[in-house]
Amino acid sequence: MGFIRIVPPGGPARTLALAQLTNSVGDGAYYVCSVLYFSRVVGLGPTHIGAALTLGWALGAVAGVPLGHLADRRGPRGIAILMSVATGLAVGSFLFVRSYPAFLAAVCAYTCCQCGLGAARQALLAGLVEPARRTETRAYLQSTVNAGLALGAALGGIALRLDTEGAYLTALAADGASFLVAALVLSRLRPPTGVAATAGQGGPSVGQGGPSLTVLRDRPYALVSLLNMIMLLYMPLLSVVLPLWIVERTEAPSWTVSALLVVNTVGVVLFQVRMAARVRDLPSASRALRHAGLVLLAACACFALSATGTTAWTAALLLLAAACVQVLGEMLLGSGSWEIGFALAPPDKQGQYQGFYGAGTAVARLIGPLLLTTLILSGGTLGWLLLGALFLTAGLAMGPAVRWASGRGAAGAAPGVVIEEPRKLRRPTP
Repeated sequence: MGFIRIVPPGGPARTLALAQLTNSVGDGAYYVCSVLYFSRVVGLGPTHIGAALTLGWALGAVAGVPLGHLADRRGPRGIAILMSVATGLAVGSFLFVRSYPAFLAAVCAYTCCQCGLGAARQALLAGLVEPARRTETRAYLQSTVNAGLALGAALGGIALRLDTEGAYLTALAADGASFLVAALVLSRLRPPTGVAATAGQGGPSVGQGGPSLTVLRDRPYALVSLLNMIMLLYMPLLSVVLPLWIVERTEAPSWTVSALLVVNTVGVVLFQVRMAARVRDLPSASRALRHAGLVLLAACACFALSATGTTAWTAALLLLAAACVQVLGEMLLGSGSWEIGFALAPPDKQGQYQGFYGAGTAVARLIGPLLLTTLILSGGTLGWLLLGALFLTAGLAMGPAVRWASGRGAAGAAPGVVIEEPRKLRRPTP
């Protein structure tokens, strides 16, 4: 049963999952090795690396919208393939940079291509999968991504163990090649039919004649995206904040960091699809976000309690329990967020809307590490509780924000156009 829940059914969903699996394996190796490669081989300092990554993700967050709009205009399949190839070439360029200006240019190209690829793939999913199955399919893809990242991290660990220039170059080359293979996998998909395909071929579309980047004028969708971005601040917890918290504030052994990552990865791989099955429409998605806020508040409280553990084992058990609660909140958030992001976007503008919605991930990567380390390492228990309150507030506010957005139909639609939503959510025709 677990295997069935991990592998999506045949057809476009399985092909999309295979493409995601391919490049996520490469990404896993990249995430593990890249910083050490940049510092030990390229010879860059931590400040220079951090500044380049900050600028890169800031540009990526901005680039996702126009690149998503390009997918709407030219077709998401072709743009997804193009962005996958471009991302692979950007990663490959890291093998040759030996100066800071070249490194900065390569990082900016990489992050912009990554964000454009994410927007195009989401638009491709929306064009190939019926609305009622998009959240389920997205859950399968998330499980696939986590499995691929875990495998890639293990391969990257070999490069770390060898700690040679050749090992690092091999890991980065494998990541670049993985995007080229993913592009070949995506080329097996048929072009989407229906609204997305018609828009991509320059034919008539919903909202045709309006502003090109409608999403930039869509205030309800912007509010929903902002609340989603706030909740995505959980992302730096396991990779940045908790390792520092464990070392500086708890008695837990250092291996606890790896254990928490394993709990998170295995939890998402095994249970994300089951969690997503509970989300069927916008009301159930809003409810999932509300529950996610409550659960993430509870997780923050549990993480704060880990500092009270007087022995290594007590602290480790508290941290593991907190990680179990946190991954439950993460899965609830993902399930509700995907449904909301797809359902509130006009059918012919999924690319630009997914680019805008997905910018929350880039922003969370951009501001999250500094914000959360300052809040939690300086504030301790109070910092954890403030973070939990922020998650809860965003989760509770998502319901009214979604009702505002859905009450207007899919924003950007021309007057008189009926927008089909999952479970018959539509704006009536005047």
